[in-house]
Amino acid sequence: MKISRRDSLKIVGAGAAAAAAASSWGGFGGAGAAPMPSQQPQESPEVVADRVRRMKWWHAAKFGMFIHWGLYSVIGQHEWAMELEGIPIPQYELLAKHFTPKPHAARAWARLARQAGQKYMVMTTKHHEGFCNFETKLTNYCAPKQGPGRDLVAEYVEAARAEGLRVGFYYSLMDWHHPDGARCATDEAARQRFVEYTHGLIRELMTNYGKIDILWYDVDWPLTPEQWKSKEMNEMVFELQPDIIVNNRNGLPGDFSTPEQHIQAEKTGRAWETCMTMNDSWGYQKADDNWKSPKTIVRNLVTCANGGGNYLLNIGPMADGSIPEESLRILSKVGKWMDKNGETIYESERMFGRGTPFAGFTRQGNTLYIHVHFWPGETSASKWLSFYRPTSTVAIGGVGAKVQSARLLATGEKVDFRQDDISVQFTGLPVAAPDDPVTVIAAECDAEPSVDGDYVREHRERYKVGVSWS
Repeated sequence: MKISRRDSLKIVGAGAAAAAAASSWGGFGGAGAAPMPSQQPQESPEVVADRVRRMKWWHAAKFGMFIHWGLYSVIGQHEWAMELEGIPIPQYELLAKHFTPKPHAARAWARLARQAGQKYMVMTTKHHEGFCNFETKLTNYCAPKQGPGRDLVAEYVEAARAEGLRVGFYYSLMDWHHPDGARCATDEAARQRFVEYTHGLIRELMTNYGKIDILWYDVDWPLTPEQWKSKEMNEMVFELQPDIIVNNRNGLPGDFSTPEQHIQAEKTGRAWETCMTMNDSWGYQKADDNWKSPKTIVRNLVTCANGGGNYLLNIGPMADGSIPEESLRILSKVGKWMDKNGETIYESERMFGRGTPFAGFTRQGNTLYIHVHFWPGETSASKWLSFYRPTSTVAIGGVGAKVQSARLLATGEKVDFRQDDISVQFTGLPVAAPDDPVTVIAAECDAEPSVDGDYVREHRERYKVGVSWS
């Protein structure tokens, strides 16, 4: 008996489908961060339920803004200048006097984030350079006591909340400036001093700014989680901020994983978030002109949503806090697309099936969203192949549910279609793409939709070899 595509896909259990989807996310290149712990230890149902509660908003949000801003912005070359160029610390410290941002620069960041469709923000409170953008009693190497003369983190928190955005703090455990920052690896007294200093700064951040939604650790060099006292660190954080979520970069699994500069879903199904730059730099780099297009950013966002993940996209403000013009242009265009198509991203659910060379997919319930980033228009092949008639046609192979209706999301216009056991063809579409930079076709299905390109290869009918062309 021939098994139909839909029946064969139903045989595969939901768990196996999720695992297969995860395993298909091999990587999209890029220089990722060092491997981070992913496996959650055995946890009680109460701990799991609390994580579900804390992360509900985050899973729905999907899209956030990362902000790398610090003394390196004054140089305007890259955020690792102090280390990679070997700048002597006494010289680098001079930047603290010349870091004089305009008042309330963060208000423009928050407005842009909201307009771009981003639901949360994560700002560098202290990057690897060791300079604190916040008020602290533990060091004079901080914004209120140096050039800015005020608490830049407080301004950021106020700006984010004014735009209705969730607030996240980035904190680098690695510190190139503190005298014990490297010595702690081999000197026990230095380690104790530096860990006490680190815990103290985190305690201030978790105490002085009201409710904080995310703590985004980074780079736990040169200590182990035990040496950092990472378990005690997290316990302190949750005691002070019971609703917060934390990432996995203090050496513990945390609440979510953090692939960097590449998109890779967790095979275990746990939460994950890809962080990525808009060009090739995290901090302001005036000469970096390798900007991602709005289409690339939308495609990345769709890919993350398809795999059940979030997309944290970075801006690197200039020293005065101004947003680079290209970042404004790109995110403004992304925001206009999100205004019309946000329903395909927010609260979308992980689905079985990756994208094709011309389209990506997301879903909510039984609705399949087909994000066509290369609109087909007309093809001369329609003269000979009825498959492409009426022109223009978008065809998707291996759709594991029966399509009941379809529409163009940008216009609401009904879309004609036909479906067989191998593919769905959406026909008679406009020759020019109805939306920019990506057009979405919304298909209502009779069951949870999936897209399995391998199904076509394995189940299409094959014909005899040695066909005579005479």
